[in-house]
Amino acid sequence: MIGYDNGAGTMNIRPVSLKDSDRLLEIYGWYVENTAISFEYEIPSGEEFKNRIINITKKYPWLVLEEDGMVLGYAYAGAFHSRAAYSHCCEVTIYLDRASRKRGYGRRLYEALESELRKLGILNLYACIGDPITEDEYLTHNSEQFHQHLGFRKVGTFHQCGYKFGRWYNMIWMEKLIGEHSQSKHSEE
Repeated sequence: MIGYDNGAGTMNIRPVSLKDSDRLLEIYGWYVENTAISFEYEIPSGEEFKNRIINITKKYPWLVLEEDGMVLGYAYAGAFHSRAAYSHCCEVTIYLDRASRKRGYGRRLYEALESELRKLGILNLYACIGDPITEDEYLTHNSEQFHQHLGFRKVGTFHQCGYKFGRWYNMIWMEKLIGEHSQSKHSEE
Protein backbone atom coordinates (compact mmCIF):
# COMPACT_ATOMS: atom_id res chain seq x y z
CA MET A 1 0.00 0.00 0.00
CA ILE A 2 2.48 2.65 1.17
CA GLY A 3 6.21 2.03 1.23
CA TYR A 4 8.96 4.16 2.74
CA ASP A 5 12.71 3.88 2.78
CA ASN A 6 13.66 5.41 6.10
CA GLY A 7 17.41 4.90 5.73
CA ALA A 8 17.52 2.06 8.24
CA GLY A 9 15.24 -0.27 6.30
CA THR A 10 12.09 -0.49 4.26
CA MET A 11 8.87 0.42 6.03
CA ASN A 12 5.53 -0.58 4.56
CA ILE A 13 1.95 0.17 5.57
CA ARG A 14 -0.58 -2.28 4.20
CA PRO A 15 -4.01 -3.77 4.92
CA VAL A 16 -4.14 -6.38 7.65
CA SER A 17 -4.17 -10.08 6.86
CA LEU A 18 -5.41 -12.83 9.15
CA LYS A 19 -1.84 -14.14 8.99
CA ASP A 20 -0.87 -11.04 11.02
CA SER A 21 -3.18 -11.87 13.91
CA ASP A 22 -0.66 -13.69 16.14
CA ARG A 23 1.84 -10.83 15.90
CA LEU A 24 -0.84 -8.19 16.43
CA LEU A 25 -2.13 -10.06 19.44
CA GLU A 26 1.43 -10.21 20.80
CA ILE A 27 1.68 -6.41 20.49
CA TYR A 28 -1.75 -5.84 22.03
CA GLY A 29 -1.30 -8.44 24.76
CA TRP A 30 1.59 -6.53 26.29
CA TYR A 31 -0.68 -3.48 26.73
CA VAL A 32 -3.44 -5.59 28.28
CA GLU A 33 -1.11 -7.21 30.82
CA ASN A 34 1.13 -4.25 31.66
CA THR A 35 -0.82 -1.03 31.15
CA ALA A 36 -4.16 0.66 31.65
CA ILE A 37 -4.07 1.82 28.02
CA SER A 38 -6.45 -1.06 27.36
CA PHE A 39 -9.17 -1.58 29.94
CA GLU A 40 -9.33 -5.30 29.09
CA TYR A 41 -8.18 -7.52 31.95
CA GLU A 42 -7.29 -10.60 29.91
CA ILE A 43 -5.64 -11.04 26.53
CA PRO A 44 -8.22 -12.19 24.00
CA SER A 45 -7.83 -15.67 22.54
CA GLY A 46 -6.30 -16.00 19.09
CA GLU A 47 -9.70 -16.94 17.68
CA GLU A 48 -11.41 -13.95 19.31
CA PHE A 49 -8.75 -11.59 17.97
CA LYS A 50 -9.10 -13.01 14.44
CA ASN A 51 -12.86 -12.50 14.69
CA ARG A 52 -12.25 -8.86 15.66
CA ILE A 53 -10.18 -8.42 12.49
CA ILE A 54 -12.83 -10.13 10.35
CA ASN A 55 -15.70 -8.09 11.78
CA ILE A 56 -13.93 -4.73 11.63
CA THR A 57 -12.61 -5.18 8.09
CA LYS A 58 -16.09 -5.87 6.76
CA LYS A 59 -16.60 -2.11 6.76
CA TYR A 60 -13.49 -0.29 8.00
CA PRO A 61 -9.76 -0.30 7.25
CA TRP A 62 -7.25 -2.05 9.52
CA LEU A 63 -3.65 -1.25 8.62
CA VAL A 64 -0.36 -2.72 9.76
CA LEU A 65 3.08 -1.16 9.66
CA GLU A 66 6.02 -3.39 9.00
CA GLU A 67 9.71 -2.72 8.67
CA ASP A 68 11.85 -5.22 6.82
CA GLY A 69 8.98 -7.70 7.04
CA MET A 70 8.44 -7.38 10.82
CA VAL A 71 5.06 -6.03 11.93
CA LEU A 72 5.67 -3.20 14.42
CA GLY A 73 2.20 -1.71 14.84
CA TYR A 74 -1.34 -1.41 13.65
CA ALA A 75 -4.24 1.03 13.46
CA TYR A 76 -7.86 0.50 12.62
CA ALA A 77 -11.23 2.21 12.58
CA GLY A 78 -14.54 0.97 13.90
CA ALA A 79 -18.07 2.18 14.34
CA PHE A 80 -18.42 5.17 16.62
CA HIS A 81 -22.08 4.34 17.19
CA SER A 82 -24.52 2.02 15.44
CA ARG A 83 -27.19 4.64 14.59
CA ALA A 84 -27.38 5.69 10.93
CA ALA A 85 -26.85 9.38 11.68
CA TYR A 86 -23.33 8.56 12.89
CA SER A 87 -22.31 6.92 9.59
CA HIS A 88 -19.77 9.66 8.85
CA CYS A 89 -17.97 9.13 12.15
CA CYS A 90 -15.70 6.39 13.40
CA GLU A 91 -13.52 5.46 16.34
CA VAL A 92 -9.81 4.96 15.69
CA THR A 93 -7.38 2.76 17.56
CA ILE A 94 -3.61 2.35 17.36
CA TYR A 95 -1.05 0.08 19.00
CA LEU A 96 2.71 -0.03 18.43
CA ASP A 97 5.21 -2.59 19.56
CA ARG A 98 6.48 -1.15 22.84
CA ALA A 99 10.06 -1.06 21.52
CA SER A 100 8.97 0.82 18.38
CA ARG A 101 7.48 3.95 19.90
CA LYS A 102 8.89 7.46 19.35
CA ARG A 103 9.98 6.69 15.77
CA GLY A 104 7.14 8.36 13.85
CA TYR A 105 5.38 5.08 13.12
CA GLY A 106 2.19 6.17 14.88
CA ARG A 107 1.95 9.32 12.79
CA ARG A 108 2.50 7.38 9.57
CA LEU A 109 -0.14 4.79 10.50
CA TYR A 110 -2.72 7.42 11.41
CA GLU A 111 -2.02 9.43 8.24
CA ALA A 112 -2.56 6.32 6.12
CA LEU A 113 -5.69 5.40 8.09
CA GLU A 114 -7.12 8.92 7.70
CA SER A 115 -6.53 8.75 3.96
CA GLU A 116 -8.46 5.49 3.73
CA LEU A 117 -11.27 6.84 5.91
CA ARG A 118 -11.67 9.97 3.76
CA LYS A 119 -12.25 7.68 0.77
CA LEU A 120 -15.12 6.11 2.73
CA GLY A 121 -16.71 9.51 3.42
CA ILE A 122 -15.71 9.61 7.10
CA LEU A 123 -15.65 13.16 8.46
CA ASN A 124 -15.13 12.78 12.23
CA LEU A 125 -12.58 10.64 14.03
CA TYR A 126 -12.92 9.77 17.71
CA ALA A 127 -10.38 8.23 20.05
CA CYS A 128 -11.33 6.71 23.40
CA ILE A 129 -8.31 7.04 25.69
CA GLY A 130 -7.58 5.91 29.23
CA ASP A 131 -6.67 8.95 31.28
CA PRO A 132 -4.86 8.75 34.63
CA ILE A 133 -6.15 10.76 37.55
CA THR A 134 -2.49 10.77 38.59
CA GLU A 135 0.13 9.35 36.22
CA ASP A 136 1.47 6.00 37.42
CA GLU A 137 3.45 3.03 36.15
CA TYR A 138 0.42 1.78 34.20
CA LEU A 139 -0.83 4.93 32.50
CA THR A 140 0.52 8.34 31.55
CA HIS A 141 -0.81 11.19 29.39
CA ASN A 142 1.32 10.05 26.42
CA SER A 143 -1.64 8.84 24.36
CA GLU A 144 -3.55 12.08 24.88
CA GLN A 145 -0.44 14.09 23.94
CA PHE A 146 0.15 11.92 20.85
CA HIS A 147 -3.40 12.52 19.65
CA GLN A 148 -3.18 16.27 20.37
CA HIS A 149 0.01 16.38 18.29
CA LEU A 150 -1.95 14.85 15.40
CA GLY A 151 -4.77 17.40 15.59
CA PHE A 152 -7.23 15.74 17.95
CA ARG A 153 -8.83 17.77 20.73
CA LYS A 154 -10.36 16.58 23.97
CA VAL A 155 -14.16 16.76 23.88
CA GLY A 156 -15.19 14.83 26.98
CA THR A 157 -14.13 13.14 30.19
CA PHE A 158 -15.75 10.21 31.98
CA HIS A 159 -14.56 10.22 35.58
CA GLN A 160 -13.37 7.11 37.41
CA CYS A 161 -15.07 4.78 34.95
CA GLY A 162 -12.26 2.27 34.46
CA TYR A 163 -10.88 0.11 37.25
CA LYS A 164 -7.67 -1.80 36.64
CA PHE A 165 -4.64 -2.73 38.76
CA GLY A 166 -6.48 -1.77 41.94
CA ARG A 167 -7.08 1.85 40.98
CA TRP A 168 -9.56 4.05 39.13
CA TYR A 169 -8.90 5.73 35.79
CA ASN A 170 -10.77 8.33 33.82
CA MET A 171 -11.53 7.93 30.14
CA ILE A 172 -11.46 10.77 27.64
CA TRP A 173 -12.85 11.18 24.16
CA MET A 174 -10.81 13.08 21.61
CA GLU A 175 -12.06 14.26 18.22
CA LYS A 176 -10.54 15.21 14.89
CA LEU A 177 -12.56 16.56 11.97
CA ILE A 178 -11.09 15.41 8.65
CA GLY A 179 -13.73 16.45 6.12
CA GLU A 180 -16.18 19.13 5.11
CA HIS A 181 -19.58 19.07 6.79
CA SER A 182 -21.87 20.48 4.10
CA GLN A 183 -25.65 20.07 4.29
CA SER A 184 -26.12 19.06 0.66
CA LYS A 185 -23.18 16.68 0.44
CA HIS A 186 -24.46 14.26 3.08
CA SER A 187 -28.08 13.40 2.66
CA GLU A 188 -30.03 11.15 4.98
CA GLU A 189 -30.14 7.57 3.84
